[in-house]
Amino acid sequence: MNRRAAAPLESLLRRDRWLVGAALAVAIALCWAWIMPMAVDMYGPMSGSSAWMMTDTWDFTHLVLLFAMWVVMMAGMMLPSAAPALLIYAAVVRRSPDGARASAHVHAFAGAYLLVWTVFSLAATVLQRLLAKLLLLSPMMEAQDRRFGGALLIVAGLYQFTPFKRACLKSCRHPAEFLVERWRPGVSGGFRLGWAHGLYCLGCCWALMMLLFVGGVMNLWWFAGLTVVVLLEKVAPFGEKGGRISGLPLILLGLWFMVR
Repeated sequence: MNRRAAAPLESLLRRDRWLVGAALAVAIALCWAWIMPMAVDMYGPMSGSSAWMMTDTWDFTHLVLLFAMWVVMMAGMMLPSAAPALLIYAAVVRRSPDGARASAHVHAFAGAYLLVWTVFSLAATVLQRLLAKLLLLSPMMEAQDRRFGGALLIVAGLYQFTPFKRACLKSCRHPAEFLVERWRPGVSGGFRLGWAHGLYCLGCCWALMMLLFVGGVMNLWWFAGLTVVVLLEKVAPFGEKGGRISGLPLILLGLWFMVR
């Protein structure tokens, strides 16, 4: 490719990076803008955006609101760590013969990725209501049985050492290799790639997400801390070893929860 042909392409690639990056930033900001006031209100007067949680009757409307809360939380937590995969995918598609439809490919990839976490959010909603009925969660959506909270911490810590966790984390940490190995052409291929990447991400992070039931589903500091841990595991140079390093503290914290 000569320089004259390469210059417009490089300009398009830079524009794509800015567009995808800006769209991700806006989506993440909107998620946090919805969650933060709700979390602050929940640990305050509970008369504002979280007032709907103060109910004795969990009818269909309240369940939909709870599900929506989980969807927004998962999007806000997981999209930052999905940014490298989306940016690389956009660049690869732009260089392909189907480059004119790059935006449709990226939307399909991102939509499928979020669909995985939407399904997880539905399962988390059902699980939360079950745990509340079993009196394992307090009205503040945190573990009120310390043995239950400790067990979740120990399970999450042990999972950090498993080969399955390492395999899923490797795919998340090396999105270029993932795309090369699983490449599918077309918009439908982008959807399948996004779905597969989302499943690897779920396999990597599901145990950490369950820790929301320990510190509080709407505990803003706990929520932010887990987001940072997930992001560091996936993008930091030490992230691959960091997953195993975090396992032992989680196990020790779980034991402390149980014997305290």
